[in-house]
Order: sequence, then structure tokens, then C-alpha cells
Amino acid sequence: MEDINQINELNQNEKYIVKATKNYVFEQLKDDTSGHDWWHIHRVVSNTIKLARLEKTANMFICVMAALLHDVIDDKLVEDEVEAVEAVKQFMTEQSVTTEEQASILSIICHMSFKGGQQAPLSTIEGFVVQDADRLDAIGAIGIARTIYYSGHKGRPIHEPELKPRENMSFEDYRNGKDTAILHFYEKLLKLKDLMNTESGRQIAEGRHAYLVEYLEQFYAEWDAER
Repeated sequence: MEDINQINELNQNEKYIVKATKNYVFEQLKDDTSGHDWWHIHRVVSNTIKLARLEKTANMFICVMAALLHDVIDDKLVEDEVEAVEAVKQFMTEQSVTTEEQASILSIICHMSFKGGQQAPLSTIEGFVVQDADRLDAIGAIGIARTIYYSGHKGRPIHEPELKPRENMSFEDYRNGKDTAILHFYEKLLKLKDLMNTESGRQIAEGRHAYLVEYLEQFYAEWDAER
């Protein structure tokens, strides 16, 4: 993540708020063992800054704040989403984030999750940028590592050849149905390239998607002892 003081698109007050938010999120996610830890946030913020600059019209403060906060309300990580959202609202109020800014940030983080392939109802360039940045961290080499890591965290196997990818899943099926690390490629990762919102995100996703395809080819060859 770029040094906050070097993000010239932020004014001094925004830099102060971003620093406080960084500390707030770090304390909540530093011990995560599901692949949604601080380093995931670090990478998403870095990608967000990159995409926001390439897209040019995005509000950098809204983008960075949403990127920092997007997982502290995630249902995979918190027991009560409503309570988590209220805690984020209170934190932002204490940091003097305006009501309008809060509404923009919350709209993004409450609607950007993949959740079984249902397209999130985002409508702003800031939402598109942050969602793309998060999705980029789910594909490529990092995405593969996180998928294996999360599957182990949930006690799921790497591969069961008799299982086939599920289509038209409910949210409950997506979160809690029978799954494997390899199935997750087909049920989510391989779909993300075509779900990118921004041209900048699509260009980066192309290379990462190709790496997923190459990995699966090698995986199956090794699984069948062909290589």
C-alpha cells in the first residue's frame, strides 16, 4: 500500500482519516486466518489506488475508505452484519466523515461481495473501482493461494473428481454447500474476468485469468500422474 502521505489526491484531513481507518481495520483483521487478513486489505487498497488513477474520475477518498473497510462487515468474518455496519458508521462519525461520504462508502461495502455470482447493484465509479480491486485479489497467483487457504480454513478438500460445479446457487448454497478448492475456480474465480466493471480492471484481469487456466491444466495433469 502506498504511503498515505504520498497519495496526493487526498487532502490533509482525508489523510488523517485514512490513517485512523487503517489502524482500525488492522486491529480487527490482523489475526485473520481465512485469507481476509490485513495483507488482503493492503493489496486491495493498492489495486484501488492504481485503478482510481487510471479511471481518473473516481473520488480517491471514497475509494480508499471503502477498500479499507470492505471486509470488516463481511458475513464470512462477523457474526452480525447489522451490528458490524453500525460499528463502522460510529467509527466514521467519530472521524468526522460527512454523512454523504458515509452513505457512499457504506453503499459500496454493503453491496460489493460476490455472494454466489449475483451481480452486486453498484452504480458509481468508486464502487466499480473497489469491487474490481477486490476481485483482482481473488484471481491469479494470489487468488489461487487464497482459495486453497480458505478451503483449509473451512475444512474443505482440495479436489473431489466426482463433484461438479454448481449453477444457479442460492446464497446459502454458495456459503455452506458441499464445495472444494478446485470447484471454487469454476463457481467464482473463472467468472470474475467477465464481471470486471472498468477497462483498467479488465486489462489486469486478463493476465491473472490466464494464470488460473494454466494452473488448472497443470493441476489435473499432476492429479492424474501425467506430468
